Amino acid sequence: MASESKEDGGGSPKQTPMPLESLPPLPQMAMAPISTFALEDNSQSQALMPRVTDKVVAYNPTYDELTRPFVGPANPKGDASLKRKNMLTGYAEEQAFNDAAFRVQHRTFKAMGYARDPSLNPANSSGFAGDEVRATENEGRDLLAIKTAKTEVEELKKKRQKKGDSGTLDGDNAYKGPWATYTDPNASSSEESSSEESEESEEEPQEAVTPKASDAPGFKEKTQFHGSSLYDYMGRTYMHVPRDLDFSLDKDPGEQECFIPKRRVHTWAGHKNGVTALRFFPRHGHLLLSSGMDNKVKIWDCYHDRELLRSYSGHSRTVKDICFSNDGTKFLSASYDSFVKLWDTETGQCISRFSTGAIPNCVKFNPDDDKQDQFVIGTSNNKIVQFDVNSGEVVQEYDHHLGPVNSILFVDENRRFMSSSDDKSLRVWEWQINVPIKFIADPMQHSMPTLALHPTGKYLTAQSLDNQILTFAATDRFKANRKKVFKGNNCAGYAIQMDFSPDGQYLMSGDSGGYACFWDWKTTKMKSKFKAHEKALTCIAAHPQETSKVVTAGLDSKIHYWD
Repeated sequence: MASESKEDGGGSPKQTPMPLESLPPLPQMAMAPISTFALEDNSQSQALMPRVTDKVVAYNPTYDELTRPFVGPANPKGDASLKRKNMLTGYAEEQAFNDAAFRVQHRTFKAMGYARDPSLNPANSSGFAGDEVRATENEGRDLLAIKTAKTEVEELKKKRQKKGDSGTLDGDNAYKGPWATYTDPNASSSEESSSEESEESEEEPQEAVTPKASDAPGFKEKTQFHGSSLYDYMGRTYMHVPRDLDFSLDKDPGEQECFIPKRRVHTWAGHKNGVTALRFFPRHGHLLLSSGMDNKVKIWDCYHDRELLRSYSGHSRTVKDICFSNDGTKFLSASYDSFVKLWDTETGQCISRFSTGAIPNCVKFNPDDDKQDQFVIGTSNNKIVQFDVNSGEVVQEYDHHLGPVNSILFVDENRRFMSSSDDKSLRVWEWQINVPIKFIADPMQHSMPTLALHPTGKYLTAQSLDNQILTFAATDRFKANRKKVFKGNNCAGYAIQMDFSPDGQYLMSGDSGGYACFWDWKTTKMKSKFKAHEKALTCIAAHPQETSKVVTAGLDSKIHYWD
């Protein structure tokens, strides 16, 4: 196609523009790829489905898919509780269920025949599953809220067979324990379970048992003197501190430099089935008090003839712990028969008895001279109970522990005390205040059944069941001392007593293999370890006046005296 041209005044030709209609069309461009292919088999469609591990989506989602609303109920806790939000399959939500509530409802259904309906929108109007009539009669209460009358429980107990003797396998007195049946054929399983629930609730202490002879569980206290003579030539009993020795027993403990014992000088034999606790006479140490699994408490002479002086029989089961008063004229004994008894050391008379219904694991007098009428016990029902000796009543209860209380130790000039429990924690209490001022717990911490106070009063040690002895500050912040850890003895499974030499230079403890172990307090290094007993050594105590006298005992029932 030719275009016309004209010449202007200058003689140059001038071109005429072409019309738009005559221009060729522009090529079309695609702004986004369009998927027009069709999938022939299901395997290819499965390959395009997103997976959790994928980082890239294999297909182009549509706008409707990207803006599609969530399906399902709304989260009652809001978006703050949602965890990984970048998951291709959706949100991951945490759900929790109260195991304790389920256990209570399950036991209620087994015993009473009904339980609360777990669904959010129950179809029935009552909201209970099972026997709705009985649920209405009991007003929907579970087993924890229902308390059987005490008279009915006592009548039901009379119809049950005796538990028998744990040492007998066959015969009329064979051990049945919790499998004892009811002689009354009308006693149903629901009544059995409800009676068991009421028995558990009865373990809660209601009030102190007054010191009456009729309160003892079919066992009467008695004592027997075993010494050569009750009085000496001046009419004095064994309570008199001997003055005819080469040294004085009236010094303040800790004034002398102490050493590790090397040889055995004496052995006392009189207990059976094992010894559970050893206590020297306060300050002087001329007498030794011991308790055993033969249900008895014995007192021994540490000088002159070193003979057995007196036996105290008043418990029907193993004596767990003993404690002297400050002057040594009285002592407390705690037993598995649920009784704590106060004894006169000289005459052997049982002065009074105390009980909460639970097993006392430990007992301790208040060390202050003006508070010798007060003592505390740690019980198996997770409580610490404070008694008044004169009135026999409970003065205060400390109930923040979550497991049986194993040991109690007075610290900070006796204004406070610490307690250890099976809940793997230590708690510090103000005297007569039921609020712990310090709670010591750690995820790596084990149960600590025994405690011991350093003679300076600034530190305490705890026998941990992971075969080590831990150290804590006994004042101010009660912080754990991570650098002072004593290792080398095997104590797992045993509550092994600890003690310090009177000058605080050595820490001593026992071993499950029967070894006696001694550590240097400053360096935490083990100084000595020797075989002391054939079975586990569970009790050890240092003489308060001697420089190297130590007494040990264990499950072999023998008490060894070392020097």
